[in-house]
Parts: sequence; C-alpha cells; structure tokens
Amino acid sequence: MPSLPTVFRVLVVAIGIATLAALALMWPGGAPRRFQSVVTPSDRATVIGIIDRPCGATVSEDCKRVRIHLDSGDDRGTTGIIQWDANGTDPPVHLGDKIRVVSAPPVPGYDQENVAFYTLVDYQRGGALLALFLAFGVLVIVLSRWRGFLSLVGLGASLAVILLFIVPGVLNGKPPVTVAIVGSLAVMFVTVLLAHGAGPKSIAALLGTTATLLLTAALAAFFTHLSRLTGLAGDEAFALRLADPSVSLQGLLIAGMIVAALGVLDDVTVSQSSIVLGLRAVNPDLGYRELVRRAMHVGRDHVSATVNTLVLAYAGSSLPVLLIFASGALPLGQAVNLELVSEQVVATLVGSIGLVVAVPATTALAALLALRLPRDQLEAAAAHGHAH
Repeated sequence: MPSLPTVFRVLVVAIGIATLAALALMWPGGAPRRFQSVVTPSDRATVIGIIDRPCGATVSEDCKRVRIHLDSGDDRGTTGIIQWDANGTDPPVHLGDKIRVVSAPPVPGYDQENVAFYTLVDYQRGGALLALFLAFGVLVIVLSRWRGFLSLVGLGASLAVILLFIVPGVLNGKPPVTVAIVGSLAVMFVTVLLAHGAGPKSIAALLGTTATLLLTAALAAFFTHLSRLTGLAGDEAFALRLADPSVSLQGLLIAGMIVAALGVLDDVTVSQSSIVLGLRAVNPDLGYRELVRRAMHVGRDHVSATVNTLVLAYAGSSLPVLLIFASGALPLGQAVNLELVSEQVVATLVGSIGLVVAVPATTALAALLALRLPRDQLEAAAAHGHAH
C-alpha cells in the first residue's frame, strides 16, 4: 500500500494533468474581433502648444485650443488641433504631455486653417507604469533574491494565463466559471511551484488551495444566483452586452470572484504548510493533534490579518461605491441592496469564507504529511521555506 506522501503526490500530479488537459481542450485561440467595438482605437500624440481664442465667429467666449504632434497612426508626423468648450470641463493638459487622441469632425469656422481636429481620449501612462513595475521588481529581487526573481516570473506567467486563456475563453463563449477554475488552477501550479519548489510544503499548499478554490467557486456561484446579481452594474458590462448579447455577464462576475480569491488562498496555504512543517522539524515528538493546535494559533492570527487585508482591498478599489453609504442619500438597507454594492459584499464575503476554510484544511493536510515524512525531508522543507 502506498504511503500517504506518495498518495498526496499522486493527487497533485493528477490535478496538474487534468488542468493541462482542460487548458488544451478549452484554449480559445484569441479574442473575437466583435469586441473591438467596445474600445475605440487611438493614436499617440504630444502636446506642442496651448492657446485661448474665441470659440467661433458668433461666440464671444474663449475656448482652449491644444496643438498636438501625431506620434503614431496614419497621420504620424503631422500636427492637429484639439478644441475644448469654454466651460472648462475637459481634463487639463500641459506642454509636452503625452496623450492619446482620435480623429474628430472639423470645428465650424476653422475649416480654412486646413488642419485636422482630434479628441482627447486618454493620457499615455506607459512610462509611469513601467517605472513603478521596475521599482517593484528591483525591491522584490533585492529582498528575496532568487526566490523573488522566480516569483516575478510566476507573476508574468499568471498574467499570461489570464490574458491568453481566461479572458479570451470567456469572450469566445466558453463557460466562465469553468474557465476561471481551470485558469486559476494553472496559475496556482505556476506560482507555487516556481516560488516554493515541488517539496512537501508545496504539495500540501496545492491540495489545500485546490479544495478551497473549488469551495469558493461553488459559494460564488450559489450566492450570485441567490442574490440575483446580474453583472450589469458597471459601464463596461453594458458595453460588452451591446457588443455581444450572448456574453454571460453573471458568469463573468463569478469568474472574477474566483480569480480574485486565488491570490489570498495561495498565500495562506503556503504559509500554513510552512508553519506545520517547521513545527514538526523543530519538535519531532509532536503528535497530530498538538501539531494542528500549535499551527492553528498562528493560522488564526493570519486569518484575522488577511481578512482585514481582503476587505480593505475591496474597499479601496470601490471607494466611489462607498460614497453611497457616506452621502446618506439612501438608507443603509437600500444602499446595500443596490447591485453595485451587493457585488462587492458578495465578493468580499465569499473570498473571506474561502480564506477562513483554507487555514484549517491546509493545516490538517500538512500535519498528515509532516507526520509521515522522514527527519531529513522535514529539515530540508523547513530550511527551504526560510531561504533567502
């Protein structure tokens, strides 16, 4: 009869093979072109001049006119004009700003200037985002060295799975919940194995994450249907519905909850596995019950801190929603009943339940594994978990 560590390894391998098979069967092959109407293509431009002049021959007020140099597109190398109304509602620009523009109809009264007119659609943020990412990457590598580098590789792979599999899969009509589960399992394997190797700690964490991720998916689906959430609360949802009425916005909402919960589950399961293996390595005389009890002391602290982090993360990304509560425009009961608010409540609570369950589940699995590992493997796993 195979030993328990062997059984756990076989289970992890089976889950990995099933995930790979599902990825191959459901691979979308690219997002459909019908969704290109959701976002308007734009060209890069640079602000080279700003002047105030009359809005037109019959209007006495001044309008801000911005002269731009086109840096991309069919009109690259030419100049154009952006004209804004006198009410000052348009976002501010300054000389040298990098912006994105789309072609606009000529402004009456200025056709004789023989220049092209454009509309500002956004700012170019690539440089700032790249600088922020580089600062983040350098700090991670300096503090965590090789493990930090592997974590960044895992982060890139995770984003690739989301952008190349989950999002195109949903847009191509695949079942959103199934796509989210398969994609999340793939991300789980990549991030855990790259950052922590394939040792006992990772085996327990992978099993714990898989079990709680499936529970989280079931809870997300159940309470989304129970609370009659439609996924139509945001402007992006309406744009997707107009582009393709067949897209399951409710399924997208559930898929988002599953993917969002994964990051917290990975952190908790790896930490609990490391704690259990470390305790067993330090004191090999600990039995199963005592090992679980001591690990849960740390786990409870981790849960309370991580739940708070999870709630604050959702709250921070939903500050406009919280204005509904602060304004007093609606009673609390009615405000919570709004779908825009209910979506965040369901997502937060579903993720928190998955997190709370993940701690005892992973602790139990890791303790079963730790009791059956030889001393040298325990010490190696504990040392690996604290290596820099």
